[in-house]
Amino acid sequence: MKTTSLFKNLSWLFAVLILSFCMLSCTRCSEPPVSDSYKRKLISPREGRVLYDEYSRTNNMILTKYRDGQPDSRWYWFSVEDLEGYLHYVKETAKKQHMKNPGIRIYMGKYPLNHPKGKMAKPEYAGYQTIFLVPTSQNPKKENTETMSRSMRSPDENTDVKDMELLNMTNLAPPPNVSTAGMR
Repeated sequence: MKTTSLFKNLSWLFAVLILSFCMLSCTRCSEPPVSDSYKRKLISPREGRVLYDEYSRTNNMILTKYRDGQPDSRWYWFSVEDLEGYLHYVKETAKKQHMKNPGIRIYMGKYPLNHPKGKMAKPEYAGYQTIFLVPTSQNPKKENTETMSRSMRSPDENTDVKDMELLNMTNLAPPPNVSTAGMR
């Protein structure tokens, strides 16, 4: 009865193959699905141009006047790799610290003229505005909004996380390289 033995070996091999396939499939399932909630927040390039032009017409004009006619930085750039790495860092740290609803808040800043060269993407950025990313999480307990300072209140009630590193050292477009023509 060689055929019985062959079927036993084949059925054993088949079971191992199915089990292996299931295990490989489940490892992919263990990664949380990526939310598509961002899709409702997308804007068209045309809408982006409206925002860029409005900033140019208002805020940047004030900054340029204050800087004796020298315009300030107009855009900031992070690589996708840097952003993905930073988001992974924030997610993992938030998970370890049992934080709820982690997020990122983007702050405006300005490099002082004497800012350390190693703390900017390029030394010529001294004196220009920049942005930096700050991790946030949901408040562990709801605080009375009357006792919170106005600058700390936000609609989502997330607050800055004080014990995580911030992300900066972005590339920026300091003048004279920028104009409204730079936004496409």
